[in-house]
Amino acid sequence: MIRVLLADDHPVVRSGYLRLLDQAGDIQVVAEAGDGKAAYAAWLEQRPDVVVSDISMPGGGLDLIRRIVQRDAAARVLVFSMHDSPALVRQAVAAGAMGYVTKGSAPEALIDAVRALHGGRRCFSADVAPHVANATNAARGGGAALETDGLASLSVREFETFRLLAQGITVDECAQQLKLSPKTISNHQTLIKEKLGVATPAALVHLALRHGIISTPAA
Repeated sequence: MIRVLLADDHPVVRSGYLRLLDQAGDIQVVAEAGDGKAAYAAWLEQRPDVVVSDISMPGGGLDLIRRIVQRDAAARVLVFSMHDSPALVRQAVAAGAMGYVTKGSAPEALIDAVRALHGGRRCFSADVAPHVANATNAARGGGAALETDGLASLSVREFETFRLLAQGITVDECAQQLKLSPKTISNHQTLIKEKLGVATPAALVHLALRHGIISTPAA
């Protein structure tokens, strides 16, 4: 039996995927969590075979992956997200994810991915696989290449901060979500602007929109 930890901040969604996985016959969801902090605690307690985690949840999905893989390099983490941005996919892989399946995929794709990771194989849904393949290719010339290089240079914590700030979340709210101090978030904000070559909040939002990191402008 494949023991799975399921992390997603939407209880109804989580319940649906729990039933899907349990019905597979060889998969058992041994723990659930609605945020990064609770997911990490559940992982420490249960040590599941596979972690299935969303990215956009309180506490930071990317940071959850980083913490788990730092603790156990052999940990098998599968991202299951509605986002298919190349930048997000590459950040997830850089953080240590072994697979990435979008929520727009067929239900069987999630089950197959869990089985693949349990067997020690990496697995990416068809809509994001090219992003992973292209991550090792040289960036194309022009401003877009510079932006891509800048995004790739962001640490996991910086990328999480960037994504939240681009959504219009304040420094204090961002600090609360990521369980960091406002001063740390402000420092991240300064470094992010330097690395991405942007000077204003509006420019930060526009860059995030161009790369599909957020889907709507900040309020």
